[in-house]
Amino acid sequence: MPYSLAIFDLDGTLADSFPWFLRTINDVADRFGFRRVADEEVEGLRHASTREILARLEVPVWKLPAIARHARRLKAEAAAEIPLFAGVEAMLQRLGDKGVQLALVSSDSEANARAKLGDAAALFAHFDCAASVFGKPAKFRRVIRRAGVAPAKVIAIGDEVRDIEAARAVGIACGAVNWGYAAPAALQALAPDHMFAQMEEIADVVCRIPLKA
Repeated sequence: MPYSLAIFDLDGTLADSFPWFLRTINDVADRFGFRRVADEEVEGLRHASTREILARLEVPVWKLPAIARHARRLKAEAAAEIPLFAGVEAMLQRLGDKGVQLALVSSDSEANARAKLGDAAALFAHFDCAASVFGKPAKFRRVIRRAGVAPAKVIAIGDEVRDIEAARAVGIACGAVNWGYAAPAALQALAPDHMFAQMEEIADVVCRIPLKA
């Protein structure tokens, strides 16, 4: 069944922000009093759930809103260092050309998201940003209501375990990309509806049409 609405995550899905995250995380840890990340820990954390990551790094949950606000400011300052993944614009354009509504739900600010997307931002009908760590389900529901699309015709596409969990919480399909923050094995363990190894596969699945003539 083709989907009528595709809800995208930004960081790790459309924008290649993981290198920036690795350069930044320990400065944020020092500022907010949680444990620094050693180089040898990175791969293990990519296999962990969001709750496990917060526990391992001893992040005070009550500080999460302040941490998120600080991270958004840092991302705004580093916008030029965070490119889109290759093929993003072409994939989004193809979806738009086929009549698929596009939405962006991100923990980043809408201003940062639009700056990262550049001209491709115009392809999105809906933005619902500044999501809290576990706040995506509510934003998914709001976007679906605005779009006027039945949940069976909606897919959420992201790169983290919490993206899959959020999609399932609202009863929509979930797609996971294997080039983002979470390790592919961690995503596959949750059996998402679709697993994407290449950017160009997304339009093929969402539209159920071949990408090449």
